[in-house]
Amino acid sequence: MKNYSIDFESQKWIGSIPGLQFKEWIIEDKKVRLVEFSDSLNEEEWCQKGHLGYVLEGRAKVVFSQGIEVLFQAGDMICIPAGVKDQHKTEIKKGEKALILFFDSL
Repeated sequence: MKNYSIDFESQKWIGSIPGLQFKEWIIEDKKVRLVEFSDSLNEEEWCQKGHLGYVLEGRAKVVFSQGIEVLFQAGDMICIPAGVKDQHKTEIKKGEKALILFFDSL
């Protein structure tokens, strides 16, 4: 019998970057990531990956290299295209965290 449920509760958090830890589920050509951002996150490089996600808890500010800032909060969908034009970094306000579910294609 197939398992049609993603059980993030039974998975351990993975984290190699301060301020960011995640759990992921991969099936066929899809990846679902549960990502927790905290205020100790300090991204040194601009991210050029595209993202499709849903904010479950908290708030996250995304700063784009062209100077645009967007505040995403619980209940918001995130849709950032891939590429240099939309490169970005995530910032979390002091004392806060954000929990975001991302949907990726491999």
